[in-house]
Amino acid sequence: MPIEGVSPLKVLIVDDSAFNRRSIAEILSSSPSIEIVGRAADGEEALRMVSSLKPDVITLDLEMPKMDGFTFLRILMSRTPVSVIVISSYSQKENVFKALELGALDFVAKPDRYIDPELKSVREELLRKVELARSVRISTPARREPVVSASAAQKAHSGAAPQNIIAIAASTGGPSALLELFSRLPLRYPHAILVAQHMPESFTRTFAERLDRRSPLAVSEAKEGDLLEAGTAFVCPGRQCLALETSGRSFKIRLRPPEPEDRYVPSADAMLFSVARVAGNRAIAVVLTGMGDDGARGAKAIVDAGGSVVVESEATAVVYGMPGAVVRSKLASRSLPLPDLALWLAGL
Repeated sequence: MPIEGVSPLKVLIVDDSAFNRRSIAEILSSSPSIEIVGRAADGEEALRMVSSLKPDVITLDLEMPKMDGFTFLRILMSRTPVSVIVISSYSQKENVFKALELGALDFVAKPDRYIDPELKSVREELLRKVELARSVRISTPARREPVVSASAAQKAHSGAAPQNIIAIAASTGGPSALLELFSRLPLRYPHAILVAQHMPESFTRTFAERLDRRSPLAVSEAKEGDLLEAGTAFVCPGRQCLALETSGRSFKIRLRPPEPEDRYVPSADAMLFSVARVAGNRAIAVVLTGMGDDGARGAKAIVDAGGSVVVESEATAVVYGMPGAVVRSKLASRSLPLPDLALWLAGL
């Protein structure tokens, strides 16, 4: 029975495997607020169904015959943007980020083996991300200008201490937003950046490598003991929380497993508390798109320490939950749409 007063979300399942289509349908049908309106085996069939069924959400496999998921996404987003949740194996990490750049809302990772049990094991995540479609802003992906990537020699560490530490928090919609920000930063950037992006552990390294290719900064997945230098950036590994400590006149990364009070992992709050403690007025928090309120408590610590907080405005945030929580707490010194936020960071 649908929930009274709430229209069920109409979902179209797109996957070339009949077994997977059935498994996904069983998971989604367990929610009274979701209605399966169709199942397609390839992109061509899915496009025809989108026109007639007008789904609110599409779950999408990327590897399909006739028309693959990427071609489907390009056509779909140029015609009638719809919330798309990619369901991908752990072995297809690069494909996931390509799909996010083409306009997919988010992804659910399933391991490569024993598909049926593992699809059931990600049941809660799949249901949560499909339900998220009720609160997102979907638009045609912006056409990005080509970015000239820097060479390894240009990215060589200067050894200089960073002027400021910029700590960025993001969740749903974050990967594409972060790519936009990082691609606009200048060479010889005098600051260091830390990123807490809600993401599974097997994907954060691939994401850091993608950022590195698209940015003049030297970007990597954070490791225990990494030193922050000007022009470097570190992505917190999945299933870990990142903290900073001082080492002489330097800042050193510490990683730890999540604790009971860490409601999200990687935890933006934990990262921001730590940055506030060791960097003081040299700390800058940036809160991007994402569901929930991770980063709001940490933003207060940044402000209390004399640092500043900037958020992505509702105009461009895919999900305004995280930046909205900071704004409601009156902690943001600036609220900027993503292109302006990128320019502001580049001009620091």
